[in-house]
Amino acid sequence: MNNKEFKGSKVKSSRVENFEDLNVYKQARNLTNKIYEITRQGTFSKDYGLMDQIRRASVSVMSNIAEGFERGTNTEFIQFLFIAKGSCGEVRAQLTISYDQKYIDEITYNALVDRARRISGMLNNLIAYLKGSRYKGAKYKKPPTKSMTEELNEMLKEIKRQQNGK
Repeated sequence: MNNKEFKGSKVKSSRVENFEDLNVYKQARNLTNKIYEITRQGTFSKDYGLMDQIRRASVSVMSNIAEGFERGTNTEFIQFLFIAKGSCGEVRAQLTISYDQKYIDEITYNALVDRARRISGMLNNLIAYLKGSRYKGAKYKKPPTKSMTEELNEMLKEIKRQQNGK
């Protein structure tokens, strides 16, 4: 994940050093904080099962982004991003139950479902980027890059070596 940060479907130039730098992680954190806020209120706070489940699902989004990033390979990161995406769907389903049970109003429901869908889209974009990237992850050594001059000089040396060997 060098030199890229994701915001929706646009790529911004800035170095991603750790998962906290990822915009999708920041958005997932924001969603989690909102979920905690609404589950502390009114009758929602008394439905311990649903309250616990929706909190866990929202925490799972953040946690899987973090864990996948820290694994150090694109393959594992992608796997964890898919899990985070699944947790976004779980949050949406639980928001629907919360709305149906009148724990949250329609405006809150729509805003949070929309936020979860956007995060899911951001995860999808990040997955697509990683699948197309030649960078394998921090666990792997990056292939050394040579300047055009270095490449040409090596080619000339090889040609001279071959000519002298004839």
